[in-house]
Amino acid sequence: MQAITELANFSSSYPANALPAATGRTISLLILDLIGATAAGLRSPLADAVRKSALEAYGEGHTSIWLTDKRSSVVGAAMANSAAASALDIDDGHRGSGGHPGAGVIPAALAVAQAVDASVSETMAAIALGYEIGLRIASSRPFETLDTYASGRWVGYGAAAAACRLLGLNATKTAHALAIAGSEAPIVFLSATSKFEGSMVKEAIPPAVVTGVTAAYRARAGATGPLDLLDDNDRFTRELLTGNLGSSWEVQKCYLKPYACCRYMHAAIDAILAMRRGGEEIRKLRIETFQQTMRLANERAPSTLEGGQYSFYFNCALAALYGREALQPVQLKRLTDARVLDLAARIELEPSPDFAAAFPVGTPARVVMDQGKGPEEMIVLHPLGDVANPLSTDQVVEKFKNITRENVHPQWQDEILSAIASLDTIGFLPLLAALSPPDSRYSTFQTRNPNQKT
Repeated sequence: MQAITELANFSSSYPANALPAATGRTISLLILDLIGATAAGLRSPLADAVRKSALEAYGEGHTSIWLTDKRSSVVGAAMANSAAASALDIDDGHRGSGGHPGAGVIPAALAVAQAVDASVSETMAAIALGYEIGLRIASSRPFETLDTYASGRWVGYGAAAAACRLLGLNATKTAHALAIAGSEAPIVFLSATSKFEGSMVKEAIPPAVVTGVTAAYRARAGATGPLDLLDDNDRFTRELLTGNLGSSWEVQKCYLKPYACCRYMHAAIDAILAMRRGGEEIRKLRIETFQQTMRLANERAPSTLEGGQYSFYFNCALAALYGREALQPVQLKRLTDARVLDLAARIELEPSPDFAAAFPVGTPARVVMDQGKGPEEMIVLHPLGDVANPLSTDQVVEKFKNITRENVHPQWQDEILSAIASLDTIGFLPLLAALSPPDSRYSTFQTRNPNQKT
């Protein structure tokens, strides 16, 4: 059987009520984390541009653009929500895939779920299956064959799988949707592009969401794709792709990010935060880590938030001088902070042979820091938020409150937290209501009726 057909059979036939309770709890936590990332990135230039273009290109509709009073089509809303969620690089990730599934799968799933009025169990199953399909495909790629690490190359599979499940497509149509999504995924950065430059293209997750969601609708309408797309043993390891489907869930192997920057640098930031003594002069700061970090743009004086997200120098200086909250999230004013720029110009960064084989399974770092009393050294193998060093639920809630504080007042935060905590009993409608500004709550409930004028 073709691999894509086997994945489609599993995704279309898995009983929604069979999803393990622990998996459901993980998904609720990931939804909370992603809503936080969305709120943090909501007013960023990147998210603002995508939101405006979604309304202009895909039109107004009945699907919520989170935390605003705007609504667009299913695809337009999913794209806008995905862009905000991934704008500040504080969305969830997965080591085996080397990328970010949540900003693709969750906006796609919730947009389609709102459109079809899906049940809680079906929506949760769709999210679990979206993560599963997308992450299995991404993780099955031999590392040495990759021409890009960008999530946009594979997260559309997850968006398509979630959308197909919620649209009730059978295995055949689901297989074609996956084939379409994979064939038409964004190219993003190829190996010829030596560095991630920090442009608004970033991981290309929003266009992958558009590709995946539209692939599901096209397959429902009869479109077909190349079903042998994944049957290349040099590019996909079949056992990782389809082995033991349903025995465990990839969604439970995701990491959460406490800092709004590329995951590559989180181990170094953890070490810096553990060693820093506020107010003391930093005479030397040296970072040793794995080779792939040198592919980042690593601008010492980035001019945009996106440039900052891909800079060891900038984020490590920010952490050393101002602590954790300066990265939850990063403020535009920090880009011109003279103290940050001075320290960033003096930081030493180089790959270490000790970590040569670490990536993509691990993203470790060694930090040597001199604050006036001689050099201190710390190695971090598993940065905070990894499966081996997880954030607790309380820490995720604290992160949510910290990163949303600029755009969501405390009472609104509590409403969102309460709605997510009660998903399994009261469903997604109260969450969709809570994701609208307080003065437009009533109109959000009315979007369930597509014939109502707005």
